[in-house]
Amino acid sequence: MGVAVVIVGVAVPVGVGLGGDGARRPGGLPERARISRQAAAEPTRYAVAPRAPRTVPAVRVYRAGGGPGWRPVDGARVVARAGALADEARRVAGELGLGSGSGRGRTGDVELALDKGVPGGREAYRITVPVNGPVRITGPSDAGVFYGTRTLLQAVRSGGGLPPGVIDDQPDRAQRGFMLDIARKHFPRAWIEERLVELADLKYNQLGLHFSDDQAFRIESDTHPEVVSDPHLTKADVRRIVALARELHIEVIPEIDSPGHLGAVLAAHPALRLRNADGDVVPGAVDVTKPAAARLVDELLGEYVPLFPGRYWHIGGDEYAPLLSTDPEARYPHLAAAARRKYGPNGRVQDLAVGWLNDRAKVPVKAGKRVKAWNDGIYPGGVAKTPKDREVEYWTGKEYRARDPQLYLAEGRRLVNLNDEYLYYVLGEPNDFAYPTGRRIYEEWTPAVVRGTAPVPGGLSGPDRILGARLAVWCDLAGAQTTDQVAAGIRLPLAALAQKVWDPRPPALSWAAFQELAGRVR
Repeated sequence: MGVAVVIVGVAVPVGVGLGGDGARRPGGLPERARISRQAAAEPTRYAVAPRAPRTVPAVRVYRAGGGPGWRPVDGARVVARAGALADEARRVAGELGLGSGSGRGRTGDVELALDKGVPGGREAYRITVPVNGPVRITGPSDAGVFYGTRTLLQAVRSGGGLPPGVIDDQPDRAQRGFMLDIARKHFPRAWIEERLVELADLKYNQLGLHFSDDQAFRIESDTHPEVVSDPHLTKADVRRIVALARELHIEVIPEIDSPGHLGAVLAAHPALRLRNADGDVVPGAVDVTKPAAARLVDELLGEYVPLFPGRYWHIGGDEYAPLLSTDPEARYPHLAAAARRKYGPNGRVQDLAVGWLNDRAKVPVKAGKRVKAWNDGIYPGGVAKTPKDREVEYWTGKEYRARDPQLYLAEGRRLVNLNDEYLYYVLGEPNDFAYPTGRRIYEEWTPAVVRGTAPVPGGLSGPDRILGARLAVWCDLAGAQTTDQVAAGIRLPLAALAQKVWDPRPPALSWAAFQELAGRVR
């Protein structure tokens, strides 16, 4: 029969949480993980000391206690001590097949409460599993309490319930995200909503939506319907995605990329395309000297800012073709002339690009947003300067003239890690990209590994400098995988990344053990 652990007074063989058949109730709970209250009352001694619940990401601190622990039983409830937590109580109660309510909990219940005294910041939480009385999940904010309910849910899925004692948990990095390219490939609303639930269970708090690129523009527009591709998300779809994300404490971060990657918009406005010295159209690049181009992009930004109520807006800035040239001023003489007119004799094409992004940023900034841009949209030197508060989304050091990430950090900039060596899932694997594996992320990567495989110096890699990380799906060869294949391919990378941005310590489990656990908790 094997070694037994005891939860709520019942001797349970190790591994009984899922069962051999893996059958789950509609709420996500294994059928055999539920027991009757009468059975739960039967006392049994511990065969082994209790251990921390097995979750992804792992809890950071567990202090074992006495008593039988907790597991869901018939008649148990999840109760909210504050009205702001009622939705959290209903959600986890439904997932566990329990009742929900408000007020004080009794023995066998789970009680959710706000407590500003829980240390670790607004996303921290504490779970207390006493000898008698309800399990208490507390945190300084509803987000923290929600993450505590994710630990509860995973503990039931992996082992049947919670061990006795106290869990104190908090994230290492403030930004834990997933970025999805819905421009090159259409992802239905239902697929995105499924990913939101997956992200929330892993304690992610951001979803990036890159919805405009050379191939397509994928959200309904009232101001410029001519730029929209089919199929696309309607604004009603987006509102539903944003609403679900908010319920799950995930911020949706939109991106309209410019001055490059505007091909779909420019297909409807060909007069705004950039041309080089030979008169050839430069794919995807807008002519930043044309006032009509600025008006067009600003109108699109202004239309979508209210659709996304979160704190952040991504303005792109990467791979503007003139700045990938060995001599931008010679290759694009009309841009060079415009730069000198605007910025004086030392003005260069890069100043036009910086000025363009600064001007476009005014639209979201006026609406109270914080602005992000790709690392190759932030240039050193020059007459035009990028504001220091613009967050660097660092994705590659392979592009021409790419700067080392520590140079941005040394300038005092804050950075989010999207290292294309580990965190880029590019459909079809073009340009030497390889699908990221959970194992490589789990065993090799840390938030300090921003470019290639080497970390930046320790003094520049703390949570106050490298704010977090995101796994990114790019659909360069959109037909290379179906949406179901993408979902399957990113499952383990998402789990591994969740572990590494939540806890800065080396993982305790082997990769094989972690992989098995990831399959049990999701």
